Amino acid sequence: MANEDRLQTTFDEQMMARCIELALCGAEGAAPNPMVGALLAVDGRIVGEGFHRQWGGPHAEVHAIRSVADRSLLRRSTLYVTLEPCAHFGKTPPCADLIVSEGIPRVVVGCRDPFAKVNGAGIRRMRDAGIEVTVGVLEKECRYLNRRFITFHSLRRPWVTLKWAQSADGFIDRERSGGAPQRFSSAFTQALAHRERAMHQAILVGTRTAALDNPTLTTRHWDGPNPLRLTIDRHGVLPDNLNMMDGAAPFHVYHDGAPEVVLADLYARGIQSLLVEGGARTLQSFIDSGLWDEVRVETAPMTLGGGVAAPQLHSAQSVALQFLDGRRLETFAPMEGYEVRFRNSEGA
Repeated sequence: MANEDRLQTTFDEQMMARCIELALCGAEGAAPNPMVGALLAVDGRIVGEGFHRQWGGPHAEVHAIRSVADRSLLRRSTLYVTLEPCAHFGKTPPCADLIVSEGIPRVVVGCRDPFAKVNGAGIRRMRDAGIEVTVGVLEKECRYLNRRFITFHSLRRPWVTLKWAQSADGFIDRERSGGAPQRFSSAFTQALAHRERAMHQAILVGTRTAALDNPTLTTRHWDGPNPLRLTIDRHGVLPDNLNMMDGAAPFHVYHDGAPEVVLADLYARGIQSLLVEGGARTLQSFIDSGLWDEVRVETAPMTLGGGVAAPQLHSAQSVALQFLDGRRLETFAPMEGYEVRFRNSEGA
C-alpha cells in the first residue's frame, strides 16, 4: 500500500472511531433503531458531528449535516457514518437522498445495514449518483456497536445476554426454600447491573427466581427505561401478586420456557435484546441450546461452601475483564463469535 493510501486509511479509521463514540451517546434512546454516529471532515478537520438521539427523530447524518456552519463545505467534505445510510421512507426521509442532494462527494461507511429495506440500497443510491463510497472501515467495531440490531435482522431473534453473580467458590445462592437471596454485588456493581437492564428491551427470570426472590426487574438504580419483564411458569404455580406484576413496566409469563419459544415470541414482538438474569436452570438452558451471545459474570470475594451451583459455560471465550469494588467482572462470548446458530422458523 502506498504511503498516502495508508495515511488516508489511518485518518478514515480515526474518524470512524470518533463516529462510534458519537453513536454511543444514543445508547438509551435510539432503540429499536440502531445507534449511529456521523461526522463531516474537510482537509483533515471535523466540521460537523451528529448521532441518532431518539427513535423516530432525525438520523445521525441529518444532525451532522445540520451542524455544519458553512454549508459550502459540504461539497468538499467526506461524510463518515457507522452504518449504511437509509434509502427508504420510514419515520424520516432517506438519508441517502439527503447526502446526494447536498453534493457530498465522498462517504465512508462502517458497515452495511442488514435491515431488508436498506441492505445495500443506500450504498447503491449514493454510488449511482457519482459519490465515492468506501465500505468496511472499522467494520468489526461498527457491527459490535449494533450487535443487537444486526442480530435481530440477520438471525431473526433478539441478542441474548446472560448475567449472574456468584461466590468465589462458584455458587449463585445458598440452598433455601424462602428468605432473602444471597447478595454478591456492591452498591456500585448493582447500579452497573441496572444499567445493563436499561440497555436491554426485555429481561427474563425463571420460576424459582420469580417465586423465591420476587424481584422487581426495574432500573431503579439507574436512569434508564425499564425492560419488558418476563418469567416462566410451566405449571401455574406463581402467585398473581409478584413485584414484576406491579404495573411499573410491561409483564409477560411463558408457560413454555424453551429458549427457542421465548426468542421466537420476542422476535415477533419486535424485541431486539434480552437479558437473562436467572436462575441457574434457566441460564443453563440458554447455554446448552447455544442461544446466547454474551455472558457477564460478577464474582464476589466471598465463599459459600455449598449451595446452588453457578451455570457451566462451554464453547466460550473470555473477552473482557474488570475489577471493580473488589469484584471480578468478566465477559464471555461464544468461541465462534456472536452470530450464532439460531434462526426462527420464518427465517430458516
